[in-house]
Amino acid sequence: MQKIKPIAIHLPQFHPILENDLWWGKGFTEWTNVTKAQPRFAGHYQPHLPADLGFYDLRLEEARLAQEALAKQYGVYGFCYYHYWFNGKRIMHEPIDRKMKNPKEDFPFMFCWANENWTRAWDGSINDVLLQQNYSAEDDREHIKFLLSFFKDERYIRVNNKPFFIFYKPDLFPDMASTIAIFREEAKKENIELYLGCFERWIGWDKEKMSTFDFDAVIEFQPLSRSMSKFSNRLENRKQTIVKRIENKLRKKFGLKQKIKKNKDVVVDYKQFIDFDLQNCIQGVYPGVTPMWDNSSRRVGQNATILKNSTPELFKYWYKNKTAARNFEGLDDSFIFINAWNEWAEGNHLEPCQKWGTSYLEALL
Repeated sequence: MQKIKPIAIHLPQFHPILENDLWWGKGFTEWTNVTKAQPRFAGHYQPHLPADLGFYDLRLEEARLAQEALAKQYGVYGFCYYHYWFNGKRIMHEPIDRKMKNPKEDFPFMFCWANENWTRAWDGSINDVLLQQNYSAEDDREHIKFLLSFFKDERYIRVNNKPFFIFYKPDLFPDMASTIAIFREEAKKENIELYLGCFERWIGWDKEKMSTFDFDAVIEFQPLSRSMSKFSNRLENRKQTIVKRIENKLRKKFGLKQKIKKNKDVVVDYKQFIDFDLQNCIQGVYPGVTPMWDNSSRRVGQNATILKNSTPELFKYWYKNKTAARNFEGLDDSFIFINAWNEWAEGNHLEPCQKWGTSYLEALL
């Protein structure tokens, strides 16, 4: 088997942009959500605060080079940057644009098109759309023609010499097959053959439907994967059974009429989930892992998903088992996708924090 190639998903939202200034207030960046987080229960690890790299600004060459140097030091193969495109309008693109002009930033990279509407979900207004995706064949052609310059860059990650590009939510496309065909057609005009993939997520994923599309690869998106869907459903069924038993006892003893109020947060034990996931590995899918996950800083008063009791030792246990040779059978390469390098507001980062330092990075060695 080839050497394992860990690819860390990278969020570029660590610099001010005009749109965020207008929507959220002057100077807003991802750090704004990170620093306001508070624990919600005993032992809850919040806030997650950066250590070695500090509260960086990704417009700065020094910050981007420091990220690349740290990733190289601990064996990360490359970054998968979220790419934001809204009918020709790009957003949060300055870090990658500056990287493209800087030969010193030689770390391999690829793109995932985060093809979803931007809404006010962070303050509860999910139906208040800030930027909307409007799909069309014309836009698909304009989009792929724009992307080709990145695909030609020698730093861009390839599989069998084909640039690797990921669609984040294929279920949102009105005609995914047409988009894929247009991408391939336009790339072929430039003598480029594409390697196209999509993330396998627990929402909107239809295995039978996805199999009809001309994807070259499917990638686990942990922890929001089909594995988590099965696991959380099992937990919810158990919880409902316990709640009903308690309600029945209280009703008989005290005449309780009201139902017990449910906790809106989904709190899952990290080890229980990874054990379940390892027992339910799917062949033919690029494996994925997450060092930790806690999006409560973004979900004030809403449903947060929290993986509790994560440790570097448990992450290493998961990572080593997910990178076993059997999990790469039938795949074209040996990529494992780590979600994420720097999703600080989702409590989800390989970058060193004040609690764990470089321990999660060390787990990759």
